[in-house]
Formats: sequence, C-alpha cells, structure tokens
Amino acid sequence: MGSRGRTGVRLLVRGLVFREFGGEISLESLPDPACSPDGVVVQVLATGVCRSDWHGWRGHDPDVTLPHVPGHELAGTIVDTGRDVTRWKRGDRVTVPFVCGCGTCPQCTSGNQQVCDYQSQPGFTHWGSFAEYVRLDFADENLVTIPPGIDDTIAATLGCRFVTAFRAVVDQARVAPGEWVAVFGCGGVGLSAVMIARAAGARVIAVDISDARLALARDVGAVSTVRAGGTAAELIRELSGGGAHVSIDAVGGNRVVGDAIASLGTRGRHVQVGLTLAAESRPSIPMDRVVAKELTIMGSHGIQAHRYPAVFALLDSGALDPELLVGKRIPLAQAPAELAAMETFEQVGMTVVDRF
Repeated sequence: MGSRGRTGVRLLVRGLVFREFGGEISLESLPDPACSPDGVVVQVLATGVCRSDWHGWRGHDPDVTLPHVPGHELAGTIVDTGRDVTRWKRGDRVTVPFVCGCGTCPQCTSGNQQVCDYQSQPGFTHWGSFAEYVRLDFADENLVTIPPGIDDTIAATLGCRFVTAFRAVVDQARVAPGEWVAVFGCGGVGLSAVMIARAAGARVIAVDISDARLALARDVGAVSTVRAGGTAAELIRELSGGGAHVSIDAVGGNRVVGDAIASLGTRGRHVQVGLTLAAESRPSIPMDRVVAKELTIMGSHGIQAHRYPAVFALLDSGALDPELLVGKRIPLAQAPAELAAMETFEQVGMTVVDRF
C-alpha cells in the first residue's frame, strides 16, 4: 500500500489503467490523486468489478477520457479532506453512490442527486477506485458512513448494483406485497433486485441465459425462473396469470427491453436499469402494447446518499443479505481478467477486489 494514509506523504500509488478502449489494462504506479476543495481522498479497501466498468473500458461511455482508471463501487477510509469539507474527517469509513451530485442544481436541491445536472462519477468522469486511493468530489453532499456491522466487501457491493436495484424496486416501481415481478438478467443488479423484491413480499420470476445464475436467483428468492429469449415473455404471462405487475430490465439491449415490456399485464410498470449503449442505444419498444395496456415505462439511475439509511435498516433487520451475492473476492491484479470476461455474461454473483 502507499504510505499517504499513515504519514501524509504524497507518493505514487498502484492502480489499474488503460490507454485505449478495449486495450490492455495494466497495474502501474500512478500519481496520488489531488484532493479538491469540496472533496476527499479515500484509501480504497474494497471495490466491486461491475459491468458498467466494462462498458467504460469498451468505449461506450462518452465521459471516459484516456488514459483512464476504472472502478466506482467502493468502500474505504478518508485520508485527506478539502478545505471546504465540513461533515467529514480523516479516518471516517465511507462509501458513496456512483453518481455524485453537485448539491446546488435543481435536481440536487429537490433531493434527486442521482440525476444531478452536473454530476461526477468516479471511474467515469474522473479516475476511479481500481487503485489504492480515489478522489471523491462534493463530499458533504455524497459520502455515506458505513455502519460498524457492515464489512468493506459488502459496503462495496452496495455502491452501485445493490442500491441501484433498491431504488428501482422500492422507489421507482414501488413493488407491493403479492405482486409479480419479472427480473430480466441475473447479474449483480438483477440478483439484487430479486432479493429486494422478495423482501418486499413480491413473487419474483427471474430471467437469464445461464442455468447457474438462475439457480442463484432461486437461492435468493425467485419463485420461478425462465430462460431468456424465445417465448420468455409469454411464459411470464402464463406463470403470473396474465402478466407481471412489474418488469425490471437489468441487462439492456434491444431484445431484452422488448421482452420485459411484453411480459407485463394491464397497467404494469417497467423499470429500465440496464444500459442500452452503442449499437443497442435505440431499442424497439412495443408501443402498441404500451398504449393498449396503459403501461408505465420508467428509468432508474443509481440512488441518493440520503436513501442509504433505508438500505442499512433492511440489512440490519436480516431481510436482506448482500453477502449471498458475492461470488469472488480477488486481488487488484486479477481485476483486468474479470473485467474482460464480462463480454460473455458468464460470471455468477458479484466479484469484489479486497486486496491491493
């Protein structure tokens, strides 16, 4: 590890960097990140390997400029604070939503920091957490204290996929007990959505191409599973007795969006979480069904820092156990291989870097 957190000395630190989209991701010595006046620098103790990082590496995100350090799901300890920071100090153990709000735009002042007009995103708008240290801006607006009972690995898994699923299920879809919820895609977001919807009392149908992922979905709460593609939408309508009340697309892509909407019953609600980027950026929507069935289509983009207490309360109650979703714990040097493997959608559970 670098010595900044112990001595205050600014040294080169280790991190993963790529210099061309889709190119080699190498472990190198990088400059220690400078602390902005309203921000902090955090020593990273754990960071998730997320498909959003894969999109950034592949060049699908216009915010990413080269060279770049990915990583946005993190937990760590503050080692430096900017002069304008009032709520945080060195030694505080924190996590952060992957969308950081500015605190002053109309979206932030209305409590919707997840769609801030001037948002920053570690690992996208600036260098991220696949390194020993990361800079986080607008600290007073965005940081979240990690409760003592939650370890660093679990806190890192919350940082994007789990809390994104929480907002999609609880705040956007407003899933109610007894409703049928179809979750398309059983990666990190999808499995989190299965678990959270089940905790809300819903009957969950999980959809994926992988038998191993579908098995894990059953383990965390799905009452039925369906293989993706083909007649998936029709099977969901049969299983749910006319169509799901809620569909959640945790994958993205033309076929998945259409199937998820087609799986809904009358006045159903669709929540789009998975990114539709590059060639899949303009998916075909069965608008005739949307009109005839009075369907609702919503996006869901991250979560606000002020909603974390609701997530922590469910974890504390035992209703949710994100540790069931952790598939691998790896050293930082193995993260490039894990990221490249996301091309195939074959990983089961979440991968977390916990050794630097």
